Amino acid sequence: MPVEIADKWFDTKRIDEDITLLWEPYVDPLLQCNIWHIRGRDQDMLVDTGLGIASLYDATRHLIDKPVEAVATHTHLDHVGSHYEFEKRTVHKAEADLLTYPEETTLDTDYWRDALAGTGCEPQWPEMLCKLPHDGYCMEHYHVKPAEPTRIVVEGDVVDLGDRQFEVLHLPGHSVGSIGLWEASTGILFSGDAIYDGPLIEEDVPTYIETMKRLRELPVSVVHGGHEPSFGRERLVELCNAFLAKRDC
Repeated sequence: MPVEIADKWFDTKRIDEDITLLWEPYVDPLLQCNIWHIRGRDQDMLVDTGLGIASLYDATRHLIDKPVEAVATHTHLDHVGSHYEFEKRTVHKAEADLLTYPEETTLDTDYWRDALAGTGCEPQWPEMLCKLPHDGYCMEHYHVKPAEPTRIVVEGDVVDLGDRQFEVLHLPGHSVGSIGLWEASTGILFSGDAIYDGPLIEEDVPTYIETMKRLRELPVSVVHGGHEPSFGRERLVELCNAFLAKRDC
């Protein structure tokens, strides 16, 4: 059966004067990453870049009028697919090699259903894409393109936009190099997949427990996660407590 072609691949939502959310609406929610554009005085920041199915660079041209730093909260396929399109590419030290040499990836629904069986994070749609970005696109040929980092960060480093400064928080557990971007002056946290308001995928449970304890104490005003809607401190504490309670912590 022919698959409908999307008239545009990304949707956008203006959060405030400086922050815009982009996402890929025709991708199964499992891989439907939140892509955040933050406007700065001297440079802009992109937090994650989606699957790379269509050009994020083209989709953000109307938002970006200065240099932009594309920051990977981690290197899973749904977060770094378009990193190669941007000149400034930032990632945590523990996953720098994975940005340069991406792991083999697939959009095969059966693969993801089997790989995540019993986690609560399985695909929700019959196919990973319900529309295609253009005529002739072949899901079987999908892969993440290499994107050698131009900046490697660790805990405590800062992404400086001129008038806004975001501190790198190392938040492992979902992946070894997962990071958050914390703006202490506003209480805004871009958390990637370290925490969001939905089922979490765990790579290292003992490490994740420590990350949750740390997040629970963070005086956030709002958390902009890697998936699902944003939330405030009360919900952050609820999510952390629920995670820890399941592990008798």
